Amino acid sequence: MADITQDIAAYEEKRSELELKHMGKWVLIYDRKLIGVYDSVDATAAEAVRRFGRGPYLIRQVGASHVTLPASVMYHPV
Repeated sequence: MADITQDIAAYEEKRSELELKHMGKWVLIYDRKLIGVYDSVDATAAEAVRRFGRGPYLIRQVGASHVTLPASVMYHPV
């Protein structure tokens, strides 16, 4: 299983480049790899669940301040 702290570290390593190219977009990072850049949190979460199930994985909006959600929060597509 991937370690979310490693995914956070991977985001931080890529942050400058992401902010230059993808400010305001949403990114999905899994197992220290940038999986994709998306226009909405819904699209990002749907792709994360489709590919990796319950995770853990990192979904973050490029340039936004850090927000931590409790593990009990799950994405349920409508």
